[in-house]
Amino acid sequence: MGGSTQGTNKFIVGIVLAVLTFWLFAQSMINIIPAIQNDLGVSLGTLNIATSLTSLFSGLFIVAAGGISDRAGRKKLTYVGLVLSIVGCLFIIISQSATLLIVGRVIQGISAACIMPATIALIKAAFDGAERQRALSYWSVGSWGGGGLTALVGGAIATYMGWKMIFVFSIGIALLSMFLLKNIQENKAEEQRKEKFDFTGFILFIVAMLMINIIVTRGQDFGWSSPLTLSLIAGAIATIVIFFAVERKKKNQFIDFSLFKVKPYTGAVVSNFLQNGIVATTVVANTYLQLARGYSPFQTGLLTIGNVVALLIMIRVGEKMLQKMGARKPMLMATTIATVGMSMTAMTFLPDLIYTIVVFAGFLIAGVGLGMYATPSIDIAVVNISDDKVGVASGIYKMASSLGYSFGIAISTAVYGVIVAVGSIHVAASIGILINLVFAIPALIFIAKTIQPEEGMEKLVQAIQVDKNLIVQQD
Repeated sequence: MGGSTQGTNKFIVGIVLAVLTFWLFAQSMINIIPAIQNDLGVSLGTLNIATSLTSLFSGLFIVAAGGISDRAGRKKLTYVGLVLSIVGCLFIIISQSATLLIVGRVIQGISAACIMPATIALIKAAFDGAERQRALSYWSVGSWGGGGLTALVGGAIATYMGWKMIFVFSIGIALLSMFLLKNIQENKAEEQRKEKFDFTGFILFIVAMLMINIIVTRGQDFGWSSPLTLSLIAGAIATIVIFFAVERKKKNQFIDFSLFKVKPYTGAVVSNFLQNGIVATTVVANTYLQLARGYSPFQTGLLTIGNVVALLIMIRVGEKMLQKMGARKPMLMATTIATVGMSMTAMTFLPDLIYTIVVFAGFLIAGVGLGMYATPSIDIAVVNISDDKVGVASGIYKMASSLGYSFGIAISTAVYGVIVAVGSIHVAASIGILINLVFAIPALIFIAKTIQPEEGMEKLVQAIQVDKNLIVQQD
């Protein structure tokens, strides 16, 4: 079941739609927080948790889901993810309070954990060489492009149809994806590993990440020096120490640390975590525009049109740059450009019209960077990993995306909330957005240190040479 199959455009569309259930629809929460708050009467702190929970639970479960997809089948896990997406949306649609909203968001996160590594592995099985890179570019359109469109699409639906209709549309997209993928060949790892799942490492990792997320999102509400907050901080540190102490002695680890011996893979994963932290500061800009400048969710979304267009164009440009100059240079350029663009939205001291123009330009520039980064990063991650571990490796890579996005939202909104409570909303937004620099600087360092200039070209050259040899043999 592990052999390569002939991929089709229909399969690519089905895979992209599956990815959109998370990146386009589930992530639309970043632009509808005021609308949900008015409708359900939920506190801002609770909504910040609900916003970040989907990414957090995606990150928590994605490695386990990647390993399961290797053994049980990548198509099967994609379908499980789509069913869970539908269930999560139904919980959110019927919610009248924070409880069902949070439950639905958690289920959406587990859904994304199943879909993302499984679909990447399906692409690697169904496409080869340049065709694989093309398919991964379209996967990136669903991921980065969907994330870029989420403010516009979610804002438009929330403004003119009500915010719950976002999740009705998501159910329709999930069903269409299932239909398009019904004939794709199942794919599993050829060499089935017999190790038992590492439940100890899994539970320790979940506990540590949940405590850190609660500290960041609710620390201000609890009080930074309160016994509860201090206990959570101590518990998180202790759990992380225990996790590494226990895992390093195991042959069968929850996170396969042997993968990080491959430097390009390490660079791709760490920079992916940090890049998503940069992107997540968008939630502060969107909230500020609505609360301080009087924009509707749709009007806020309109400011992201340039971001989406630039991102979608640059995904294919990034693919060509990868083929011509390797992964390192476009990844470094992309991170710098994305940081400059996001930082421009922090100029909240500007008057309305000028600030609106600067925000539009900033989102557009950030889209150039994000699009350029997408394909080189994901290709350098999967091409260096053996087929029997690609599901787990993809899971770790996408765990980095989800956790980076979750902690980016949590940290930037927490900083914003703390400063709003004691000072100006304009200053709060500026500082909350500039949190992106905390992610950007180490991202540039990791890319420069772990990825060689020629990485990404050598594998492509080898693939082209193999294709030429096959043609010569056939002749």
